[in-house]
Amino acid sequence: MNAYIDIIFWLIIAAIVFLRLRSLLGTRPENAKVIVITKDKVSELIKIAKEEEKKEEQIIPLDGVDAVLAEIPDFNKAAFLRGAQRAFEVIIKAFAEGDTETLGANTTKKTFKKFCDIIDARKSEGQTAETDFIGMDKAEIIDAKLSKNTAKIVVNFISEQVNLLKNADGEIIQGDENFVQTIDDVWTFERDLNKHSNIWLLSSTKKQ
Repeated sequence: MNAYIDIIFWLIIAAIVFLRLRSLLGTRPENAKVIVITKDKVSELIKIAKEEEKKEEQIIPLDGVDAVLAEIPDFNKAAFLRGAQRAFEVIIKAFAEGDTETLGANTTKKTFKKFCDIIDARKSEGQTAETDFIGMDKAEIIDAKLSKNTAKIVVNFISEQVNLLKNADGEIIQGDENFVQTIDDVWTFERDLNKHSNIWLLSSTKKQ
């Protein structure tokens, strides 16, 4: 309806401007063209506006990943990606520092065990890890799966980091403190839909 009002409004404005110009400039020359806005023309314009309004109201059906995300209760894509990026930073830092409490709170039991096994192996060798997170270049949802009880979202992270591994004497045995790595990770987060919580836990990781 707003489209019709706009058309009528602009038609009135055009008529007023035309009348004022005519009073100021005098009568038109004999060869001048006259634009006549008839009732039929108004009806035609209103019909066109109706069709345009219907087009705007059409809902484009979702498919692929977006269709799955739309089925997840209380899901907000922008909020999820912000949280996923924050979780990425927290988890890589906790893993380097051997902070099992933080890892346990942000990962599934299976992933937590894998992290703990690596941390324990480092400790047994007297090794320490250091990770300096420089920045995130990309965080993009590339897949999503939904079952009766669980939602899983796969995110591709491309980040810049400085990673070092040192021996018991503090000597660097892996990495370069002056070299910034561009690391391409694919992480899967999952959420238990039976729980009244929006907490997503890291369930798997792999390098691209």
